[in-house]
Amino acid sequence: CETCSKEEAKYRCPRCMKYSCSLLCVKKHKLLQSCNGIRDKTAFVSINEFTDLNLLSDYRFLEDIGRTADAAARHPIVHSPSTKKLLYYLRNRARKCDIDLRTLPIGFTKRRENSTTYSDAEKKFYWHLKLVFPHCHAEYILKGVPDDKLLADILKPYIDPVESDPVVCQRLKMYTMSPQSDIQILMKIENRKQNSVRYNLLDASKSLLDNLKGKVIIEYPTLFVVLKTLKNDMVVLGQDASESAEDSESESSSLSSMEEGEIRDSS
Repeated sequence: CETCSKEEAKYRCPRCMKYSCSLLCVKKHKLLQSCNGIRDKTAFVSINEFTDLNLLSDYRFLEDIGRTADAAARHPIVHSPSTKKLLYYLRNRARKCDIDLRTLPIGFTKRRENSTTYSDAEKKFYWHLKLVFPHCHAEYILKGVPDDKLLADILKPYIDPVESDPVVCQRLKMYTMSPQSDIQILMKIENRKQNSVRYNLLDASKSLLDNLKGKVIIEYPTLFVVLKTLKNDMVVLGQDASESAEDSESESSSLSSMEEGEIRDSS
């Protein structure tokens, strides 16, 4: 058992593959790891391990997506003039800030939970923001984050040894115990092929707005806080030796030429 390390393991979590010996350890593992225990239907499976069960699972997954998309298209809110006007307004304001903001159809989780707003009086966005700490399997949702707030200030309540909440500090101990110079903030580049996932390296000394400029955002930003030595396969754009400058330029060109409102499910 990977939770108590005392008893022989009997169960394996479908989500993170951790072994547990009892219901108590299963619940404890879910609490400590923020794991929901639900199998990730989009997780990568190599061709050598791909079986008929994986094929059936993928088929059912696509059927579920089809039903969800069809239900979303029939939803009355989709055709509401006020809803369309609001989304157009947010995309238009984002475009003026040099941000390519794209929205998903009604029914998608990110569309439903997005709380991003724009203040005409202050001329700035208040973003719905997700912070992911992959090394500690932790995620936090922030609402109403002003776009002029520095990334360093956004992260202080989480990784600063002095200013962070004691409970959060304990959970993110790996980060709070590491030098600030070892911490990087990454954001996934949207609309790339599944086998060429890349991340943008953000500047913690700059505002959220400055870091989002020139980038594609689907609904709201998701920031990955990682340690340099442990980021593993999270490749930063331009730092991969096999990736040429020509490839980067063609990717940038393809993003800028895409029609506004086009949606690709990057998963």
